[in-house]
Amino acid sequence: MDYEELCKRTEMLKALAHPQRICIVRGLNKYHCNVGKIQQNLGITQSGLSQHLAKLKSAGVIKGVRSGKEICYQIIDQQALRIVDILFEGIDSCEDKME
Repeated sequence: MDYEELCKRTEMLKALAHPQRICIVRGLNKYHCNVGKIQQNLGITQSGLSQHLAKLKSAGVIKGVRSGKEICYQIIDQQALRIVDILFEGIDSCEDKME
């Protein structure tokens, strides 16, 4: 693996290194949803959520897709998703919050 790829994967791990960001990725695995829905389900402020989403986007973990006036988020890094899935084997704690 070259150094550039290693740096990219390190940034992805840094982006996942927060409980709420892990919950965001876990929830987006089942549901593509907008900021309002994510915020409501996780119970965090809009500014806090925006910071988490920005960190995940800049690391290439998620992307936003505009649909009219809202932006729906989806996971684009399958390695990040696999890591989150491994962390939650046998645990459903974050998944239910995104419904």
